[in-house]
Amino acid sequence: MTEERVKAYEEFKNSLTNAPCLLMPDWKLPFKLYIDACGEGLGAALHQTQIINYKPVEGPIFCISRQIKPTEARYVAIPMEFLCLVWALEKLHYYLDGAVFDVITDCNAVKSLLNMKTPNIHILRWQIAIQKYRGNMTIAYKSGNIHKNSDGLSRWALANTPENPAWVSQEQHHIEGIFVTDIGTEFFNQVKESYQMEKNCHILCQLLQKDCKDP
Repeated sequence: MTEERVKAYEEFKNSLTNAPCLLMPDWKLPFKLYIDACGEGLGAALHQTQIINYKPVEGPIFCISRQIKPTEARYVAIPMEFLCLVWALEKLHYYLDGAVFDVITDCNAVKSLLNMKTPNIHILRWQIAIQKYRGNMTIAYKSGNIHKNSDGLSRWALANTPENPAWVSQEQHHIEGIFVTDIGTEFFNQVKESYQMEKNCHILCQLLQKDCKDP
């Protein structure tokens, strides 16, 4: 055998005996979604921990990135991270729809997106967009030095063009109506608790309950 054929055989053997760079998704296991945004772009890496060679190994399943649009360049750090989360959920919906997953971010304020009381038009749109994931999604903060995957993707993001599977159009989408469907009891419990925590609302609720009990 020639040296070239021996080299090709060794590469083929290594490919068969070593774990792949990208894992195949297992929907019976939870996912991890790493997100990061910067002034140049957005990045997201979908990971999962699987048993490989009898050991738990965390590896990537899918990675996406895109450069930000001119209209998004005005966003400050926190809204940019919100935007990154919504964009990642939209582009990775095939993997995350109905799945249990953790969102890993280096921006602690992202955890407040779900429960923000007085959102502006952009935040309101994003809150509506992620409602379907509420019951299965947990948002966790971790220091930025562990986000080398999504951090690198955002800083060297692919161009936001149709050739990029993670691209978005330049058009602005306006909210024409809000339809609330399939919201779990957790949402209503949070609404109820918010009334109980507000002193004046709590007094008003007690008065209304008393009036309703009287014949």
